[in-house]
Amino acid sequence: MQLDAIDLKEFYTCPLGLVVRRLLGSRLRARLGELKGARVFGLGFPTPYLGAIRGDASTLGALMPAEQGVIPWPEHGANLSVLVDEAELPLCDEQADRILLVHMLEWSENTSALLRELWRVLAPDGRLLIVVPHRRGLWARVDTTPFGYGRPFSKSQLTKLLKDAMFSPEGWQHALYMPPFNWRVLLRWPGFFERLGLMLWPAFSGVLMVEARKQVYAAVPARERAKFRRRIVPMPAGVTPRQANATAGTPPARRTGSA
Repeated sequence: MQLDAIDLKEFYTCPLGLVVRRLLGSRLRARLGELKGARVFGLGFPTPYLGAIRGDASTLGALMPAEQGVIPWPEHGANLSVLVDEAELPLCDEQADRILLVHMLEWSENTSALLRELWRVLAPDGRLLIVVPHRRGLWARVDTTPFGYGRPFSKSQLTKLLKDAMFSPEGWQHALYMPPFNWRVLLRWPGFFERLGLMLWPAFSGVLMVEARKQVYAAVPARERAKFRRRIVPMPAGVTPRQANATAGTPPARRTGSA
């Protein structure tokens, strides 16, 4: 089951969602690094975390999958969000310097095709940042937040998935140790729970965050299906396509006799 864009927007405007945005946003911003002149794209529902870098990146876009739906973003100014097919992103090869994948991988029906497409559009020195529900954490077991839907991952599962798609995972981080409830007493001390969780039970975080780099010397992955583009070929009047194809496949006749 997958939530739609309206549900996700409502979560990030509630008190618990605002806390999640603050806790994850600061870590993601640090991972993105220097963005001056960078081309940054988010896939899934990345808008809660892209807003903080609108003034830094030269190109910024929020790509939302068709199954989820799309909402205009930002609320003011030119729209930067677009509806996409996760296996056919509207980006050129090696066009993205940074890609943020959030509320996406755990809901994808074909994770291999999705990651292969991300490999295609990511620049050779680009970086992919992924946020997924952690299989061991409480957040994946409660459906009061978006992290309780879809497929949660363990570190070993996510590592294998990335390596199979020709990415090198690095820079692992754990986050969201506070219970996933809209209780005022919990929302007042999110930083305390993060520090306590990292000290006492670091392997039981709510989400996993990983930075992955593209393996540029690996073989280019084969697509699941070939894509053909129709090409218009001019033909003389009265010639059918079958006749034109037959003519094109026949070698020219050899001339005989003297010139």
